[in-house]
Amino acid sequence: MSDVNQTEQPKVDLAEVSAELRQVIEFDEVPEAMHYMVTSIHEVSEEAVREAWNELPNSAQNVLDNFEQFHALISVSQAFAGINVMEEFPTLKLPEDMTDEQKEEYRASLLDQVLHNCVKDMVKQIKKARRDPILKRDFTDVFAK
Repeated sequence: MSDVNQTEQPKVDLAEVSAELRQVIEFDEVPEAMHYMVTSIHEVSEEAVREAWNELPNSAQNVLDNFEQFHALISVSQAFAGINVMEEFPTLKLPEDMTDEQKEEYRASLLDQVLHNCVKDMVKQIKKARRDPILKRDFTDVFAK
């Protein structure tokens, strides 16, 4: 079992998170074991995600109702990507002369890069959705009441 699953995490009450984040968690059927990770990412990523949102053209912003929906989609995407990185990291062939500290720095750098790429990918997808009705529906279906 990976290190990811060995620490006890606080239980997240979905009634306490934003409506948009709750909708994405429920729509994507995010496992309860990931709820804490998703909400933690959501809290710390707001500034970077808002910067990406503000740089989007209005036509791309109009694919969704608001920034909170965009932020929620990215938070869940980042959580899944982060889990994948952490699960695969032990299988990477790293140089044998790397110290544990260097390995941790590399792991943090790799994780940061993957999380940044999630934002870039979501920006590309939402821009594309302006001209692709099927992709636009994929975005809006998550938040359909």
